Amino acid sequence: MNIQTYNRLKDQPAIITGAATGIGKAIAIQYALEGAKVVINYLKGDPADEVVDKIKEGGGDAIAIEADVSQEEDVKKLFAKTIEAYGTVHILVNNAGIQKDSGFIHMTLKDWQKVIDVNLTGQFLCAREAAKEFLRRGIDENVSNSAGKIIFMSSVHETIPWAGHANYASSKGGISQLMRTVAQELAPQKIRANSLAPGAVKTPINKKVWDNPDSRKTLLKLIPDNRIGEPLDIARAAVWLASDESDYITGHSLYVDGGMTLFPGFATGG
Repeated sequence: MNIQTYNRLKDQPAIITGAATGIGKAIAIQYALEGAKVVINYLKGDPADEVVDKIKEGGGDAIAIEADVSQEEDVKKLFAKTIEAYGTVHILVNNAGIQKDSGFIHMTLKDWQKVIDVNLTGQFLCAREAAKEFLRRGIDENVSNSAGKIIFMSSVHETIPWAGHANYASSKGGISQLMRTVAQELAPQKIRANSLAPGAVKTPINKKVWDNPDSRKTLLKLIPDNRIGEPLDIARAAVWLASDESDYITGHSLYVDGGMTLFPGFATGG
């Protein structure tokens, strides 16, 4: 399918955390197609250069910067290097996230803390640095109606409990309230904050589920649309939320889930 682009993010430097694979990679590529100057954040060993090369081959502008979003000094360096390269930041996509699953009574404090550190604290650290830069620069009306846009990456599990994933679900519930609080506090300064809440999406983190016929069949029972999402589904939504087309939207969680949050078990009366 040919995707029409409209330069909706033209000349806007955008940091996408965890952008070497999966949803982050798809967002980075779509942002570049829409004219953004893209920063691919990655961890050592991730194929970030491949994403940069793909963007440049298509005529886009991108660089890769290594940083662990759970570490405050790494986050500060990520933003400093971005500003050194592009002069400022207009968009942050807080995409980096991990899972370390186990039953609740067997979950270690180490695995609990690591998921919270990356998924929740990492988004706090990055959002804080982005907000500082947005406030320093203010609105550039030649680029956007907003001083800056922050997109938090949440999940349907900010709403849906998930047995065996207490750390992950808790981190996503926390992201929902973090996003809403940031949106409330910074709206008067024309900084918008929203969340994307994907359902089941074909990414490396859950390949063993969607790539297995039996588990795939079970998963599809939870999705009224009867298909598992693609990273591009999330990327298209991320473009819209970062563009001036959504200028009057802040503090909102946009569920991109094929209807998973519609409680499909009740479709026939429960």
